[in-house]
Amino acid sequence: MAVDGTYVKLTEDQNSLQNVTPGELNQAIDIEKLTARRCEQCGQTLPASYTPPADEDWTTGIFGCFEDTDSGLTGLFCPCVLFGRNVAAFNDEITPERACVGHAICIEGGIALAVTTAACSGVIDPDTVCLLTEGLLFAWWVCAIYTGMGRQLLQRKYHLKDAPCDPCLVHCCLHWCAICQEHREMRNHLSEGATSSEDTIVNPPQLQEMMNVNADDHKRSNENHDHAASSSSGEGSGAAGQNNLQLQPV
Repeated sequence: MAVDGTYVKLTEDQNSLQNVTPGELNQAIDIEKLTARRCEQCGQTLPASYTPPADEDWTTGIFGCFEDTDSGLTGLFCPCVLFGRNVAAFNDEITPERACVGHAICIEGGIALAVTTAACSGVIDPDTVCLLTEGLLFAWWVCAIYTGMGRQLLQRKYHLKDAPCDPCLVHCCLHWCAICQEHREMRNHLSEGATSSEDTIVNPPQLQEMMNVNADDHKRSNENHDHAASSSSGEGSGAAGQNNLQLQPV
């Protein structure tokens, strides 16, 4: 037991308990809220009756690159551009330019180094060639893990299955086909969301405006009304006099 006035070093768990706002100790602790499940994407507390949706199939196959000609050609000749677009859609904190440059350095740069190594295999020492080959294979696997993480984010967002296999293994063996498939999947889901939002649009009522009447117009309308009333009363009196004359004996 610590004596008054002595310094006691707190552990990490005890130190976190010292950050208490005024009045917090007087409030009740909701145990269920602290232990409840939370959404992996937004962090909201999930109800006890919540059941995660079952994993769904991809809308297109892994080899359906030319179902969308634009993304297929872009993924074939400029995969870094298509990869940048996909990553920017997965994560708002990463710009397409940054992802594109990273892909160009790691993937395209590694391929260029591998081609150079193969072309200079007779010039460079065999041990050096073997070392470079091992390094390139390791770097390719690391890039497959990085690109596979983006595929996992897409699968979590739309509840997709691991097809045809693990995301990292898909990018390791079929990287170009994988980024084209991911782009098509996002495009299809976004088009479905746009269609559903258009179906639920309700046209607002027409805008009704109140017209202000000037004092002169109001006065003129009153004069016209009075003139019409006087003329109608004069006609009525003339008709009454004619009736009286007709009733008088000749």
